[in-house]
Amino acid sequence: MQDGMVEIPAAEAAVDAVAPSGGLLSSVMQNLAQYLTVEKLTEVLLAWGPGILKAGLVFFVGRIVAKLLTSMIVRGAVRARMDETLSRFGGNVIYIMMLMAVCIASLECLGVDTTSLSAVLAAAGFAIGMALQGSLANFASGVLLVFFKPFRVGDTVEVSGIRGRVVDIQIFSTMLLTPDNVRIFVPNGSITSGTIQNFSAETKRRIDLIVGCSYNDDLRAVKAFLQEIIQSDDRILKDPEPVVAVSEMAESSVNFVVRPWVASKDYWAARFELTEKIKLGFDERGFTIPFPSRDVFVHQSSAFDQQTVNSVSAFAA
Repeated sequence: MQDGMVEIPAAEAAVDAVAPSGGLLSSVMQNLAQYLTVEKLTEVLLAWGPGILKAGLVFFVGRIVAKLLTSMIVRGAVRARMDETLSRFGGNVIYIMMLMAVCIASLECLGVDTTSLSAVLAAAGFAIGMALQGSLANFASGVLLVFFKPFRVGDTVEVSGIRGRVVDIQIFSTMLLTPDNVRIFVPNGSITSGTIQNFSAETKRRIDLIVGCSYNDDLRAVKAFLQEIIQSDDRILKDPEPVVAVSEMAESSVNFVVRPWVASKDYWAARFELTEKIKLGFDERGFTIPFPSRDVFVHQSSAFDQQTVNSVSAFAA
């Protein structure tokens, strides 16, 4: 040690500890520099670049072609007057199949052996199928809905407790549009496993109304008024013949059944207007629409009962 200098062993040890790390890092950088040369990068690009470019081009162009072919098939089916529901459902299935073929062609461009890949896809498909049993059931139910046609696109139905107009029957679900303009997707499996009500399947519908009048009203006059209202509405059909009849003598009223037939598209408008006319006509003619009531009769107790009550009261006091 020279004069004026202090020996620091810890600092020297730290330098010695850092030196190997620096040597390792330097070695790694040298190895990377050997592979990241312009020649090596050019070689990699020449070897893999055309395949990657070709695969991307095949996927991009193939996806566009699949969409164009699907739209052409759907338009051709519509022109051939094929059912709209079937054409839309078939278009979705065809597009998915074409897209799968495009993906396989893209992998082949990268040099992937699709033969061995098929076995892997089969095993993966089995595993996915076991995990997606509900989705596969919905798919099978969608096929049943398309081919057996309990309803079509545009029909008003009630399925799974939901009422709305059918907008589209998709692969796994059916899209409904409710009267208040809300889109609801109902799984196809729940539709086929439940009750389906189709309000658009028939061209005619019957309006069922129950109209009650008082026991003091003239039944003949009430019946004639109800028949007059039905005959004055042009939307009410002559065939089948509308029915106006006394159905029952209830506790507080005599009930009529009013059952006219209308076109399905006029059902709600005719029902609302008919109900309003009946109420206004009852008010004008003095007919009574009764409501449930009870008569309470109070009987005065006998002398014996009054004496008993007085005795009990005196004992309690």
